[in-house]
Amino acid sequence: MDRKNTKTVKIGNRIIGGGNPILIQSMTNTKTEDVAATVAQIKKLTAAGCDIIRCAAPTMEAAKAIAEIKKQIEIPLVADIHFDYRLAIAAMENGADKIRINPGNIGSTDRLRAVVEVAKERNIPIRVGVNSGSLEKELVAKYNGVTAEGIVESALDKAKMIEDMGYDNLVISIKSSDVLMCVKAHELIAKETTHPLHVGITEAGTLISGNIKSSIGLGLILHQGIGDTIRVSLTGDPLEEIKSAKLILRTLGLRKGGIEVVSCPTCGRTQIDLIGLANQVENMVADIPLDIKVAVMGCVVNGPGEAKEADIGIAGGIKEGLLIKHGEIVKKVPEEELLSTLREELLHWSE
Repeated sequence: MDRKNTKTVKIGNRIIGGGNPILIQSMTNTKTEDVAATVAQIKKLTAAGCDIIRCAAPTMEAAKAIAEIKKQIEIPLVADIHFDYRLAIAAMENGADKIRINPGNIGSTDRLRAVVEVAKERNIPIRVGVNSGSLEKELVAKYNGVTAEGIVESALDKAKMIEDMGYDNLVISIKSSDVLMCVKAHELIAKETTHPLHVGITEAGTLISGNIKSSIGLGLILHQGIGDTIRVSLTGDPLEEIKSAKLILRTLGLRKGGIEVVSCPTCGRTQIDLIGLANQVENMVADIPLDIKVAVMGCVVNGPGEAKEADIGIAGGIKEGLLIKHGEIVKKVPEEELLSTLREELLHWSE
């Protein structure tokens, strides 16, 4: 599978598919009806690197709030709809750049057709979403349980329902909390369709388990050239989803930019608060637009050597530390000045 072979889909001012860069998505956890809180969260996510945002539209008030939210944000907004076709129509009329529906729970064919007609008029893409948890009973029976094959058949059936109504501006999303099932499903569907794929591991979990499951799942899928836009689903602050997604893409060589922080595990030689320092460095470099590697080392024994592969690094000693550039010690500074010294060097990096 080559991502260049997928169709291109325009979502607001962004494009996915056709070999375009993989875009990062997240979802707000504010009440969409609360415009101020939702806009504030979207602006924070945008600053962190979110490319496309999804908002739940469970009520008519939420669907109508999209118009006001859209006036105040820069990135495309996807409205997430379940069950009520009228909410999908209202969300599009109020400026949603894309809608996410499961045609299986939107009601009768007539109701689905009503949604598709409005999308067609406005050329708004539809994300067809199928989750393993909501697989139809017939497919569960056919495949003797929830399987990758069943998820794929369900998704392609849903896409065909819309295609048969004369509309193919679609993005397909198949998700499962079973990582290997999710990987297999993506491998299967990539051979069957040219619609762009939104990839994610659903209900991945809390920060640690969610990050591990998402990294393995997304890593295995994206490394095969499958996937056009991603979301890392985590139970917690959506900002963490963006940080993880950027790191996954960077680790796979699919995105450049942003400072990569590497740090050593602590050991008995460590004389400084390395864990605290490494976290501080990671937060401190988030807004510095450099494409370099920064090393944070716990001692002066291995620090300089281990930091050789990094562009710049710091290594801690007893109440003091070293600033290292390309493996060479540049200067010694008091421990409390390590962070500010590093920041100063990074801010003047190109000079």
